[in-house]
Amino acid sequence: MTAEKLPAPKISTRVWQRMLSGRRLDLLDPSPLDIEIADIAHGLARVARWNGQTRGAHIFSVAQHTLLVEAVMREQTPRVDVRFRLAALLHDAPEYVIGDMISPFKAVLGGDYKAVEKRLLAAIHIRFGLPPVLGPEIERQIKDADRGAAYLEATELAGFAQAEAKRLFGRDPGLPMPTQRDYLTPWTAAKAEKRFLERFKALAGSS
Repeated sequence: MTAEKLPAPKISTRVWQRMLSGRRLDLLDPSPLDIEIADIAHGLARVARWNGQTRGAHIFSVAQHTLLVEAVMREQTPRVDVRFRLAALLHDAPEYVIGDMISPFKAVLGGDYKAVEKRLLAAIHIRFGLPPVLGPEIERQIKDADRGAAYLEATELAGFAQAEAKRLFGRDPGLPMPTQRDYLTPWTAAKAEKRFLERFKALAGSS
């Protein structure tokens, strides 16, 4: 199974982004060879979750969110293959290129955004030795962990009442309190980038 191919743009325009590594990533036909984990970590550490509408001295970054999701997945499915814990860490990696859009706005944009996102994620997976498209059971487990992380972020950082968060995102995932306190204290961009890279290396080295 492969990600869907996107049509070429109808007008002459730039559809690539240059990364700090020097790589030039084509958004419509991304090559795994143009993907570097350092670029992903740097970008995600500087992209704000919840459109920046969170408490704390720093933004709550997508990098920190992905670490929280992987921690929730470890709590919910402790025996899951380490490769799929790596997939959980990378589940929002396309946002280092396309940014983080809140779910309501994604719904407004429709299929084109999702097609670009899926194509980028498939290339990222290939780059780091994962299947281009994950199986439905692993997708479900990552989604459950993502929703659990969203519940914690919503109630602790984004001003949601518990009842509203439960209706939108499901139940509290029950992380141990020291872990929850650490991951829900917004970090500096430099710390988020460092922690993301450290966790990536630990998971990639074990897979």
